[in-house]
Amino acid sequence: MSLTDEAPVAAPDSAASPVDVPALIGRFTETRHQSLQLAEPLSAEDQVAQSMPDASPTKWHLGHTTWFFETFVVNAANSPVAGTFDETFSYLFNSYYNTVGERQPRAERGLLTRPSNDRVVEYRRSIDQAVADLEAHGPTEEQLTLIELGIHHEQQHQELLLMDALHLLTRHPFPSPYIDAPRQASPEAAESWTRIDGGVYEIGTDSAVDGTSFAFDNEGPRHEVLIIDVEISDRLVTCGDWKQFMADGGYRDPMLWLSDGWANLAAEGRCRPLYWAEGEETKFDLHGVHEIDLNEPVSHISYFEADAFARWAGARLPTEAEWEVRARDLDPNIGHYRQGDIWHPVAPGPDETAMFGTLWEWTASPYTAYPGFAAAPGAVGEYNGKFMNNQYVLRGGCYMTQPDHTRLTYRNFFPPHTRWQASGIRLARSI
Repeated sequence: MSLTDEAPVAAPDSAASPVDVPALIGRFTETRHQSLQLAEPLSAEDQVAQSMPDASPTKWHLGHTTWFFETFVVNAANSPVAGTFDETFSYLFNSYYNTVGERQPRAERGLLTRPSNDRVVEYRRSIDQAVADLEAHGPTEEQLTLIELGIHHEQQHQELLLMDALHLLTRHPFPSPYIDAPRQASPEAAESWTRIDGGVYEIGTDSAVDGTSFAFDNEGPRHEVLIIDVEISDRLVTCGDWKQFMADGGYRDPMLWLSDGWANLAAEGRCRPLYWAEGEETKFDLHGVHEIDLNEPVSHISYFEADAFARWAGARLPTEAEWEVRARDLDPNIGHYRQGDIWHPVAPGPDETAMFGTLWEWTASPYTAYPGFAAAPGAVGEYNGKFMNNQYVLRGGCYMTQPDHTRLTYRNFFPPHTRWQASGIRLARSI
């Protein structure tokens, strides 16, 4: 999905059969509660503000995810629980669904001082009850598929909520942390590489992903790819590595940069990673201001920055096919996902999975359709194929990601200039 806003539609055959309806409703209820928990550290004033056009207010995220369930589940054809909470919400909380109707301009979501936060919470409770009531009425197969899609869609917006809140907090002249909790130091890791022998490999999925029952349609169809001999780094690029790049004039050498990247650098005056202070000694994250940990994976890096660093290091970014083949024997459920009081990237230890749950990792692959891809019909299929231009694929999940949300074939994507997402770098070298 694009964490810029919307979830791709679920693969048409991804719903498990038979569906454990009570378990699915339980997951729905838990996911909805998690969103409110993530909003708790933010004041009512925090939740209505919008720090830039790419970001959305917390209140909007809470309303939009509710609108999704109301529009596509509660009010599905012949639904026994159909009903509209507030007719204006279809305009206020629609995102990009042109087939559904008009909507508030994205860059002006911060102007929505009304409805109040309390009214949005009331909205959530009403729709939550309507979805829960479906269990007694016997939901249709379509409703069950869309409930599961809605759960994953909400998990994506939980991550967006945190990313957007972080950006908002940094815009305050006296920034304060999202949460008051100690940070965890990253262990030092020596540089090592894993070889992938050249050959024809299969990537992607046709339906269920690695034994699970859900996949977004942009993860398939499964298909063959040719990989040439390559080796991929076993660790992410660190803050210490990035300081060397900066000290060596990395932001000042046009030979390292793609043309659009160099132009973006000049236009925005970029000379350090997002959230690093001017002296490059401290940075801000959800824990607040702190000294830069040189062993911590460098984060909030654009594709342009990642590509320039790789060129400076005498390497390149892996393709998404190379990344998937390298990670296929690792457990995607093990990683520093959103957990406990750790709200920043932590380098994995020697016995931990290194490619999942730390940072979304840029790949060299543009976000395009896999061979044979076809967008699903209807409104829920509107936001997948239409995003397949001018963006690059990221893999692996991050410290803001719900632990059960990602998987080996999951394809995230962002435009190359963006960096408010929790993105990092893993290097590759052709052999």
